[in-house]
Amino acid sequence: MARSVKTAVIGAGPGGLVAARELRREGHEVTVFEKSTRVGGTWVYDPTTDSDRVAVHGSLYRWLHTNLPRQLMGFFDYPFPRPSESFVDPWAFPAHEEVLAFLEGFARDFGVLEMVRFGAEVVRVWLEGDSGEWSVEWRNEDGSVAEERFEAVVVANGHFSVPRIPEIPGELQRCS
Repeated sequence: MARSVKTAVIGAGPGGLVAARELRREGHEVTVFEKSTRVGGTWVYDPTTDSDRVAVHGSLYRWLHTNLPRQLMGFFDYPFPRPSESFVDPWAFPAHEEVLAFLEGFARDFGVLEMVRFGAEVVRVWLEGDSGEWSVEWRNEDGSVAEERFEAVVVANGHFSVPRIPEIPGELQRCS
């Protein structure tokens, strides 16, 4: 077996959860930094997202369904569940609530939850000189800042935390 590497994973969305599980399976020491209070990344719905006046971490909207059928949504060894009575939606394309429940179950069933530091926002990462170690600076929910060193860093923070709204030139016309 290869030596254990102290590894930071930034983000507890789908990519971060799978990376953390696989790293741990290989015997590495893993710490996951997640700035929100739960796993799921972009699949965590915040109702204030539906307001155009409040900026939130995430661009998920209330009625969002996936663009992949449920048969393709799972992981190789952790399939996406069939529709059940707990979810009203028997459609082929699951609603965001089902995806979040799936990710939370994955994190629980594989022991990833115990690796996650919730409310820990990574503010800076840099390679330390000749040591080959990475410094990770993170802010706790109380505003305090801490720094830790790791031998490896996985960045899995996604790119959907800010909605992409196009700017369309011209005057807005209202249809009556």
